[in-house]
Order: sequence, then C-alpha cells, then structure tokens
Amino acid sequence: MSSQRRAVVLLSGGLDSAVCASIARHEGLALYALTVDYGQRHRAELDAATNIAGAVHVERHLVLPVDLTRWGGSALTGSEPVPTDRTAQQIGSDIPITYVPARNTIFLALAMGWAETLGTGDIYIGAHSLDYSGYPDCRPEYFSAFEQLATLATKAGVEESSRWRIHAPLLRMMKTEIVQRGAELCVPFALTRSCYQPSKSGAACGRCDACRIRLRAFDAAGLTDPVTYETNTVAVR
Repeated sequence: MSSQRRAVVLLSGGLDSAVCASIARHEGLALYALTVDYGQRHRAELDAATNIAGAVHVERHLVLPVDLTRWGGSALTGSEPVPTDRTAQQIGSDIPITYVPARNTIFLALAMGWAETLGTGDIYIGAHSLDYSGYPDCRPEYFSAFEQLATLATKAGVEESSRWRIHAPLLRMMKTEIVQRGAELCVPFALTRSCYQPSKSGAACGRCDACRIRLRAFDAAGLTDPVTYETNTVAVR
C-alpha cells in the first residue's frame, strides 16, 4: 500500500465524481475508488468509472454489487420512464423520480467500512447542493450528520472521535463551476457518462435532466462537451 494519506472516493463514472476524484488526487491523496453497481439502468457509467479510475491513477478500484432493483422506487432502478425535456425551472422544482431511496446513505456506509479497514477516515463524494436535481441526500446538513453517525458507529470513531471527514468539495459549486474546475485539472470529460438513459451504443440522450444540466454547464463555461449525444440538444434554459 502507498505511504501517502489514503482516502476512499465514491466514483460513479459521471462528471461530478470524476472532478471530485481529480481534486482529491490533486491534494496528494492515495485514492481507493469505490463504484457501486446497484442495478442502475445507465450502466455505461460502470465502464466509465473503470476508465476514470485508470486516468486518475487510483491505488485500487473496487466495483461492488448491491442490487437496489430488488425494491425499485426509482426510474433508475425500475421500469418507470425517465423524465425528459424538462426546463431548468421544472428540474429544480421537486424531488424527481430519478431519486434512488437511501442511495448516498448506502454508498457512504460502504465507503465507511472500506475506509476503516484502510486506516483512514477520509471519504470523498462528488455531490453538490446548488442547481442540482432536488436530491435530499446532497445537502450540507446530511453530510454533517453522516460524519456524526460514522463517529458513533465505528471503532475508529470511538477511539479517535475527530477522525471521520466526509469531503464534498463540489457541494457549494454551481455545475458550471464544476466543469470549469474539471477543465483546470484536465479531467478527461470524454470518459465520463452522466446520461440516465444512454443508447445501446453508449451515446447520451441529450434529453434527461442529467444531460440537460450538463449541457447547460458546458455552454455557460464556454466549452464543448466531448461526449456523443443522440440529439443535438441545446442547453436547457
């Protein structure tokens, strides 16, 4: 194992997690990337996560199967249609059907277990709470509460109460700022996959909330998104 300070980074294969991992790498941490195969319909992101893990030179990349399709409750793990062609106002108005019940809590709990075995209390997650799709487990108070839970729930927390830190470096960034930061860090955007319903060829639909938020961010940053889209959708307004 590396002698560097270690951190577990949740790596989905999307743009946000890629930028988050690059930030952690830039901070000099030895990264242990955790990707959760939870039965998501946008499975192209699993291959993307593997490619990104290689690009940011993680120490180890673990893909862990946890089948959340067993209870469904989300368009990403069930048969419900993914919302498309929504305006920016519609996207930010409610908690959408793409919300996966308890997803971040499950992911962070898994990351916490691995981090404890690695002798670290540092976990990185690419969540952000501004101009996001209304997910309740992407709020600052949620991550503060999870740090308290980790302190109470683990041997490491009991013996070293200040150990646990949930790092969410994108939390208070707008999506455009995330794209700009990624560009500064030379994040391989072409490797990332954000679309909720990609085609069989892996092309992004350009119509789901994730695509439209991403397109708007690249447009506002004055950059061209290098991924392939099925439709030449303009950025959502």
